[in-house]
Amino acid sequence: MCGLIRDNLFDGGSIFVNMEWAEKYRPEHLADIVGNSTAVRQMAEWAKNWTFRSKPLLLYGKPGIGKTTSAHALARDMDWEVIELNASDQRTAGVIERIAGAGSTTASLTGSSRKLIVMDEADNLQGTADRGGAKAIIECIKNARQPMILIANDLYGLSPELRLRCEPVQFRAIPARSIAPRLKYICSAEKIACSEGAIHGIAESAAGDVRAAVNMLYASAIGRTSLADDQVHTSQKDERVSIFTLVSAVFSKTPDEELLRLSYDVDDTPENIEQWVEGNVHFIPDVPSVAKAYRSLARADEYIGYTYRRQYHTLWRYATAVMLLGVADAAGGRGIHARIMPPERWQKMSTAKKQKAIRYAVLSRLAATMQLPQDTLREKYLETVSLLVEHDPETYAKELMLDADGLNFFLNDRSRAQEIIRGLAKKEREQETEQKKKVKKAKPAEKAEVPPAAEVPPVPPKEPEPPAPETKPEPADGPGTRKKPPATQSTLF
Repeated sequence: MCGLIRDNLFDGGSIFVNMEWAEKYRPEHLADIVGNSTAVRQMAEWAKNWTFRSKPLLLYGKPGIGKTTSAHALARDMDWEVIELNASDQRTAGVIERIAGAGSTTASLTGSSRKLIVMDEADNLQGTADRGGAKAIIECIKNARQPMILIANDLYGLSPELRLRCEPVQFRAIPARSIAPRLKYICSAEKIACSEGAIHGIAESAAGDVRAAVNMLYASAIGRTSLADDQVHTSQKDERVSIFTLVSAVFSKTPDEELLRLSYDVDDTPENIEQWVEGNVHFIPDVPSVAKAYRSLARADEYIGYTYRRQYHTLWRYATAVMLLGVADAAGGRGIHARIMPPERWQKMSTAKKQKAIRYAVLSRLAATMQLPQDTLREKYLETVSLLVEHDPETYAKELMLDADGLNFFLNDRSRAQEIIRGLAKKEREQETEQKKKVKKAKPAEKAEVPPAAEVPPVPPKEPEPPAPETKPEPADGPGTRKKPPATQSTLF
């Protein structure tokens, strides 16, 4: 790629001649985005009405359907500067605070009205490279004074706390009938004659991925001025089967061979697949079939246990077969007529983990304030402190710098805790506004300009004052004269 561009530069050709078409024809405005009109309208409305209190957008959906492109197109339409941080960077807490954190609180240096913070691949915050990254993103969201957009392929790959702090926007796979006009436009711009069959073959093979479709067209058109049906060699896009597809297939009329093939394509362990299937067994309508499904799951769980104990991973095949085929036989192909949910135990574990983290953070802060060990504080003084906080929650929330979760730890009333924290935030904003007004008033006022002498109105002459009456000299003290009273407070004033 770089060599092709270098050759064109030295040959005097255009730099765009051999540029990949996916980049060359990337939409620059929201109006040019292919498909997902509802999501695009939601983004435009969010940007138009954005305030400091607006939640960040969370764009989620399959790769290649326009999430990142839409974020950049939105910034271009709104004349916003873009600060992007993706998974190629080491997204530690320090990196995020230095790049996204500072960018979300400071004004733009390029003269743009605002800065758009784009966090791509937000669902890949895992491993040592991203240590502390999720917590740092949450802190950025709390303190942000600029609009933010998070982009993820898997909505459930993000922590529940992060999902609650964002406004989700779903991007769906683009149908082939919407991809085909875009491919025709590119062929027309590149002056390539392409048959209808070739266009529709590429659009169907892309499986809803516009970027993959453009790349297929680019690969097929290299060195050609026309494309016929037999000159386009497409292959189905290589992608992993999602767990939702597998669970849906288990409860539908899916052949056994296809069901096992799907299980091998799912990028997950048999243990997690078993928990997903077990979490949706209750959709089977009759009790005997549910019991039959649980017997298959119990037998599969034994094989999984043998695998971990003996480190003989060939047994995973038996676990997968017993689990999927047994539950599929019990379900009878009646399907799932509700939303497929993750295992309930995962939700409980996530809630318990969050509560444990909140409890540890609150007790650490309180123990440091009272200069006591956490164990002593928890065993002897926690009940007393809880009563004090409940009696005057605003004061303690302000002194201990508690958020809604931390205050709820003492009050056990989430709605009341959130209302108190909102009230404190409002008072803080009002105090900041008053302080700014006082600073402005304290500045010395600029001297008013004196008008020219010709424009100064003449001052009328004063009238002569009447002469003061003559005063007779007071007689000296003697017989027959009245003495003046001594000066007192009343006579002085």
